[in-house]
Amino acid sequence: MPTYEYKCKKCGYRFEEFQNISDKPLTKCPKKDCTGKVVRIISAGGGFLFKGSGFYSTDYRSDSYKKAASADKDSGSSSSAGKETTDKKPAKSDSAGTTPAAPKKDS
Repeated sequence: MPTYEYKCKKCGYRFEEFQNISDKPLTKCPKKDCTGKVVRIISAGGGFLFKGSGFYSTDYRSDSYKKAASADKDSGSSSSAGKETTDKKPAKSDSAGTTPAAPKKDS
């Protein structure tokens, strides 16, 4: 059900009303001391509401994009199949800019 916005011609009071599409538009101002007529205003509406844990640009990719991405992934993994990769991070340096020495192992 949409929310309609109304404005009183007499007092200028603006308000919103939650109505069915099939309902007739309101004609009387809801303020106590006003007897003016109201008109329905064209408004931007409520838009849409995001619900859930989050939305990402990759959630709803097209089929052609998914096929191209999987083909690219397959070709990339075959070219680096013989290579060994490591995820070693460089050691953090202290405030003097020197890197701490690795501990020595006893033989």
